[in-house]
Order: sequence, then structure tokens, then C-alpha cells
Amino acid sequence: MSIPKYDAMYLSLLKSLSDQAIHTNKQIGEFIASDLHVSADERQQQTLNSGKNMFYDRVNWACTYLKKAGLIESVKRGHYRITEEGLRVLSSPPISFDNDFLCQYPSFLAFYQRSIPDKQKQLTNQIDYNETPSDLIDHALSSINQNLADELMVEIMRKDAFFFENLVIKLLLKMGYGGSASDSGFITQKSNDGGIDGIIREDKLGFDQIYIQAKRWDPETSIGRPEIQKFSGALRDEGASKGLFITTAKFSDGAKASANKQHIVLVDGDRLTKLMIEYNLGVSPIATYEVKSIDSDFFSDDSD
Repeated sequence: MSIPKYDAMYLSLLKSLSDQAIHTNKQIGEFIASDLHVSADERQQQTLNSGKNMFYDRVNWACTYLKKAGLIESVKRGHYRITEEGLRVLSSPPISFDNDFLCQYPSFLAFYQRSIPDKQKQLTNQIDYNETPSDLIDHALSSINQNLADELMVEIMRKDAFFFENLVIKLLLKMGYGGSASDSGFITQKSNDGGIDGIIREDKLGFDQIYIQAKRWDPETSIGRPEIQKFSGALRDEGASKGLFITTAKFSDGAKASANKQHIVLVDGDRLTKLMIEYNLGVSPIATYEVKSIDSDFFSDDSD
């Protein structure tokens, strides 16, 4: 048989976690393969153009989508457990257990809307023939990167605050700040830092410095105006003119307005993970696809 689509795995995936224990991706995949009668040869022989195993790639995406809907939870990377809502759905499965069904969960719909911002906020299991193949590629890449961003945030939150502060310095260096000197960017001492977590040179010659506040806070937390004002005070104490407040959390409208007035740049958790993906920090490419077009010069009438 052919490899089942990822949404055809949803019910089997919930069954694999019905004992309410924690199971790995591999254990889940083996259960799904048995439940849907996918042989070992079929699992190993079919690969994507990227070289990834098709079966386990679809298992991973099924896990991602059910996690976004809140039917399963990720205990740590690659380890899942069913939730109370997942048990409820498993006790009375829908006739059509697909993405349309998952759209009833705001968390899943929000994930989809972030992944495909320019598409109509509606899910269907059919190809949208009003979109070009290039559009579909862009949408798929957006979805992949959004999921990667979420995974990055999970890993960041597993680490301590000092790791996060170093991560921020590494990101800024990747972005071209600082230059090549060994002291281009550094973390301040944990004690008595005066509200400044790090300092980095703005350019290779070190004409100016950027003072950094790095807060590894709950991604659902909203940072308000008072925190910006405290950071602004720390900058004044240092005689600094440029500040960067970077966090895993969010910023309130009041915080944004205050930062704009005081020339403080804000980077929230969403932008942070996007920058990490863009500058290859904490991530690595697994596949490269070439999109080719006709060479007009080759076929021009002037060529021999």
C-alpha cells in the first residue's frame, strides 16, 4: 500500500498514546505502521526528494498538528503524551478526523494563520487550484519554519537564563555586529550588572556600543512599560544611547510606545526565533531544492 497521508494517521496516533504514558516518535511510528498495515519495506523504501523518510516525516507532521490542537503534548523533543482533550476525542472519534476538525481548536487555527499569513483563514484537505505552484511552495516553507520556530522556543525555554544571554550575543555576532575581535560582544557579570545583561560593538571598529537586556520569560508573558523604563534608566546610568531589549516573551503596546520614544529596539520571541532561522543559529539545513526556469538566452534567435 502507499504511505498514508499525515492526517490519516491522526486516530492511530491518539491510539498509540492511549495508555497515557510518554512515547517517542519512533514508538508512535511503529504503532501507526502496525495499525494501518504499513510494512517495514514500505516504510523504508519511500523517500521524499530531500532524502527524508516519507513515513516518519508524515508521522512527525501528524504529531505537530495534534500538538498544536492540544490533543497531545510534547514533554521534550520527540517525546509525546496524550492530553485530557485527546482522550476525550479518542473516546468518541469524529467521522472525519482531519484538519477541518482541528480548526475548532483556536490554538491550531492560530498556528495555521501564523504559518500562512497571506492565505484565507480556512483549512481544507483539497489543493487550492487558485494558487500557483510557487505559492504552494512558499506556504509550505512558511509552515515548516513556523513549526521550527516553535521547536526552537521549546529548546530555549529548557535552558537557563545565562544560556539565553549567550545565545543573544551569538545571534548579534551572526548578524554582523561586533566584528572579529574576541571582545566584540560579552555578557556582563551576573551580579551587580545594573540591569545590563550584555554589551556588543555596533561595528567592527567599535565606534559605538549597544547595551542589551535579555529576558528568558514565559513566551505568553507580556512585558509592560515599567520594564522598558527600568532598562532606560540602566542605559542612562551607563551613559549609553543605544539599547536592545530582547526576550522570549511579548511586548505590550505601552512597552512598544515607550521604547520608540527612548530609542530602544525591541525583539520579542516571535522575531527572535525568525532571526535564529534566518542566520542559522541553533538550526541547520537538511535539504535544498532548486527551482529552475527556462534560459531565455539559450533559446533566443540570436544564439547559434
